[in-house]
Amino acid sequence: MQPYELSLAAAAEAIRTRRLSPVELVDSLLGRIEQVEPLLDAYVTVDAERARRAARAAEHDSAHGRHRGPLHGIPMGLKDLIDVADWATTASSRVRADHRARADSAVAARLTAAGAILLGKTHTHEFAYGLTTPQTRNAWDRGRVAGGSSGGSAVAVASGTATFALGTDTGGSIRVPAALNGVVGLKPTYGLVPRHGVTSLSWSLDHVGPITRTVEDAALVLTALAGHDPRDPASLATPAVDYRPGAGTDLTGLRIGLPRTYYFDHLDPEVEAAVRHAIGQLEALGARLVEVDIPMTRYIQPTQWGLMVPEATAYHERTLRAVPELYQADVRVLLEAGELMTAGDYLRAQRSRTLMRREWARVLETVDVIAAPTVPMTASAADQATVTWPDGTVEGVSDALVRLSAPANITGLPALSIPVGHDSAGMPIGMQLLGRPLGERALLRVGHAHEQTQPARALAPVA
Repeated sequence: MQPYELSLAAAAEAIRTRRLSPVELVDSLLGRIEQVEPLLDAYVTVDAERARRAARAAEHDSAHGRHRGPLHGIPMGLKDLIDVADWATTASSRVRADHRARADSAVAARLTAAGAILLGKTHTHEFAYGLTTPQTRNAWDRGRVAGGSSGGSAVAVASGTATFALGTDTGGSIRVPAALNGVVGLKPTYGLVPRHGVTSLSWSLDHVGPITRTVEDAALVLTALAGHDPRDPASLATPAVDYRPGAGTDLTGLRIGLPRTYYFDHLDPEVEAAVRHAIGQLEALGARLVEVDIPMTRYIQPTQWGLMVPEATAYHERTLRAVPELYQADVRVLLEAGELMTAGDYLRAQRSRTLMRREWARVLETVDVIAAPTVPMTASAADQATVTWPDGTVEGVSDALVRLSAPANITGLPALSIPVGHDSAGMPIGMQLLGRPLGERALLRVGHAHEQTQPARALAPVA
């Protein structure tokens, strides 16, 4: 096994015990980038020399007893919405072509303090306003979409060009590409991870979180990221938590919510079969299945769009008027649509969210975790505009991709996507676990327990 194939946890243990040096690990990842990046285009930019300097410094610290913890010497990618001092933050847009960050974002500073090493900035759908990341190709099939908007981060992790990466999630943008590329994606509770220094799409829906190879890896990154930052008005004052799950797989007494409504409507049969099988495996580990009704389903997508569209347009107001020609057509249309929405539309969406949060809280009083598909299908062809469901219903690809992930953004609830198999074409399938506010430990426990019953996952067979 090459070093780039190691999970974060495995690489961390090898570095801690001096069986692997940060320099060896970074060189292995950089070699992998040279090999597959021309095929996948996951990165906006890679700074090999800077990464090697950081690796030599990490190796020197280890040799002198200054080991910073499990992220020490671990190579990462950061979505190109996340500021790092003296690095460009382009948001994969011509609008930001000349932008260079003056200071680290809160999350970049925390990861650097924990010893992580930045390889490069990963592609996003322009300003995170989309679900496909069109410039990046799926790690399992280059003719299919990567998912978005954190497509570059997911593809980098799935292909072995980053040991872990950060993404942002406004309507599913961590979980969707994680599911479509066969990796783990965690959207934390709203406010748990600070967003200072991260380009916003929709301030009341934005989250920052990890994309990793395993659930344990996600827990290690979340432990480094979580915590209050007064520069983010939504940041929660929470105590420090070690999110690492235990080694056990016993889920006896845990109540898993099985949705009767919404999540299993308009679904690819192979996705449904894989997710139901995974839920059955959780039951075999001792969990008790409890059927639940998802509240206010007819309002989910209108509420998501009613919040996101005007907030995004407000953020881009000046540049949209000054340089509209620099935006990609799909993003510009959405931003211009936001100018047509009224204050009344926005306030109604806010009221709907308040009611939705209340109703979801009632559902989560009856169960500990809800299990459901992450997305209703596997990755679509890059030029595919619609999907036709078994009952003949036709849905736009972007609407389909966001449909099952949006509730966790509206409510701010934590959600974890884990791989649970592949379809007949070999494309990954994801299952989503949703929990109570600050319920990340429960999600990680369930996800890790399921993961322990499965064969070790290989990297995507990039060819």
